[in-house]
Amino acid sequence: MKKKLKNIAGVTLIEILIGIVISVVMMAAMFSSYNAVNSVFQQVTDKAKISQSGRDILGMLLRDVRIAGFKHFGDTVQASDEFQPILITKTSRFGLECDKIDIVYGDADYDKTKAEGKRYTYTRYKVTYECAKSKIIDKEKSGGKTIDAFAIFKTKKKWNLTSKTWDNPATDGNAETYFKEKIIDHVQDFIFNAVDANGKLINPPPGPSNANKDKIYDIRTVDIALTVRSTQKFYREKKERDIFALNDSTRNFKKIDKYLRDTIIVTAHARNLGL
Repeated sequence: MKKKLKNIAGVTLIEILIGIVISVVMMAAMFSSYNAVNSVFQQVTDKAKISQSGRDILGMLLRDVRIAGFKHFGDTVQASDEFQPILITKTSRFGLECDKIDIVYGDADYDKTKAEGKRYTYTRYKVTYECAKSKIIDKEKSGGKTIDAFAIFKTKKKWNLTSKTWDNPATDGNAETYFKEKIIDHVQDFIFNAVDANGKLINPPPGPSNANKDKIYDIRTVDIALTVRSTQKFYREKKERDIFALNDSTRNFKKIDKYLRDTIIVTAHARNLGL
């Protein structure tokens, strides 16, 4: 019996410990590789996400700028100073506000129950894009402080043909209008520049009472720059990074953190102006 027991093959304690150490090393290597791959994937995903969300908003803006100043043939709406096709309001408090744009265009409501020749009622709509401080709470700051970013809101109002004012979207009973609907958050800056037919910047942008008020219909394109910040930390190192503004060095700024910022620049053609 003793001879048989001596011939039985087995694993010593030292061999078991060596096996455990090798397994731990292999698991650690696999975990490190997974973390590295997952981190890179998360960075690529975050970058694609902020780029896509920014481009979606700009795509919406491009369509609105293209329709600025549009009127149906036979439009009978009485002219008003409120109907400036494109009104750009440049911020004077950079860091606290962004630029704002108002876009006015004509439309028509059709009612087939009315007599021939009276079925169309012409009207005006005004679309506004503007920024406000984000209300998202920054988890890294105490006291319920919000993140250092803006949110962009869109408003759509309808012209009241009777009172000759813009109706309040909250009370006008119109399903097509709305007031300050948030369309994107984590925005760092939003810039609009009016450009004439010669490609020159109109500065200040034409307004009802400023020095360029006679150039309202000289706008041919609007240069738009949107800077969006990632929702999660992107870089491993916290260091100073420069963010450059569109045609205005005074709006360049620096940030010391780990967030990625992507600036998207597009040119919107105001094809109905100047016709």
